[in-house]
Amino acid sequence: MLNQIWNVVIVGGGPAGFFAAIRCAELNPGFRVLIVEKAHQTLGKILASGGGRCNVTHACFDPAQLVNFYPRGGAALRSAFTRFQPADTVKWFAERGVKLKTEADGRMFPVTDSSETITDCLRKAASLAGVKVQTGTSLLKVEKSPMVGFKLGVVKEGEDSVIHTQKLLIATGSNSKTWEILKALGHAIEEPAPSLFTFNVKDKRIDGLAGITVEDVTLKMDSLAQRGPLLITHWGLSGPAVLKLSAWGARILFEKKYRAPLTVNWLGDHRLDSALEVLQRNKDWHENARKKVSAQSAFSQIPIRLWKQLTQFIGDKNWGDISKAELRKLAEELTAGQFEISGKGQFKEEFVTCGGVKLSEVDFKTMQSRVVDGLFFAGEVLDIDGVTGGFNFQSAWTTGWLAGSAVSVSNNP
Repeated sequence: MLNQIWNVVIVGGGPAGFFAAIRCAELNPGFRVLIVEKAHQTLGKILASGGGRCNVTHACFDPAQLVNFYPRGGAALRSAFTRFQPADTVKWFAERGVKLKTEADGRMFPVTDSSETITDCLRKAASLAGVKVQTGTSLLKVEKSPMVGFKLGVVKEGEDSVIHTQKLLIATGSNSKTWEILKALGHAIEEPAPSLFTFNVKDKRIDGLAGITVEDVTLKMDSLAQRGPLLITHWGLSGPAVLKLSAWGARILFEKKYRAPLTVNWLGDHRLDSALEVLQRNKDWHENARKKVSAQSAFSQIPIRLWKQLTQFIGDKNWGDISKAELRKLAEELTAGQFEISGKGQFKEEFVTCGGVKLSEVDFKTMQSRVVDGLFFAGEVLDIDGVTGGFNFQSAWTTGWLAGSAVSVSNNP
């Protein structure tokens, strides 16, 4: 199968690669389209995502708002989303018999709650369109071929082979070997760094509190701030607020070797003065005078176990006995607690990397390289990454659809 000349070879059998292949083959049924995947199974990332449910996309249907969920790549995707956005993703799957549902936070999943629904749909669509798939095959090198377009050096089961193709679409995701090949072709690569990760934080104030969630927390690190739910874990802090901050601060934290001060406002948007007012009312309320400060949280959003540890410095005092200085220190602890990030953890199986092909070197109307004619890109091989919630898959669908549309155009006059 590898010996023939292909119209399009797509390197990478993930969501972006499959979407591009299907789009290309459906638009031009006469095209010979091949997906080359180094793993022995395609679409592995989809199977692992969303705890096996697959967070397909997000219910944000305004491209101008959608780009705000991409720490890197948002500006480049702005026009791309006007041509293929989450509403188009929903329609695409619905036309192929897969219905999606929207959860309270905007994430969209198949109604079956099974990622296999998505992989089965993509594989079936690819097969019906005539796309061929070669697994267990790794890309070793790429050379421009004046006679055909590209000559690919690949290895399968220890044996080297050559593939000839008119057009080449790279959709390998974050892959250091691919980036080295692209550098050899003249492309610039933005240095990769992890994105979407949890924070290792060792601090007695959160010791023994694993599993506790605070629904509205504001986190600050350097000039960055993020707000949302926070989860205390055995190793530190996680939850949407942490994941968003890790995405936007990926480069900063990488350069700091994942050691940085973190300010935690456990009260969301409460400022010091408003928190102090609430605490003062608790102190002034006559029924509280002989009640222990640690006995009941003064703020309903702070669970009692966390409250007890945040107020530990006060000791066993009653509300009526705490000083103004202690009251102010507690308000500061609640609205601007100082913690130290001492490392990073991985976010489940959904590891995301920032970095990749420099976006200025890609035409986002076609996803074609501005450096090498006939070379196209889709997905996370580019310097694009989104926050958690279906945004990384959406950029894969969008860039895959655009690249697949462009490569479907025949080279023949």
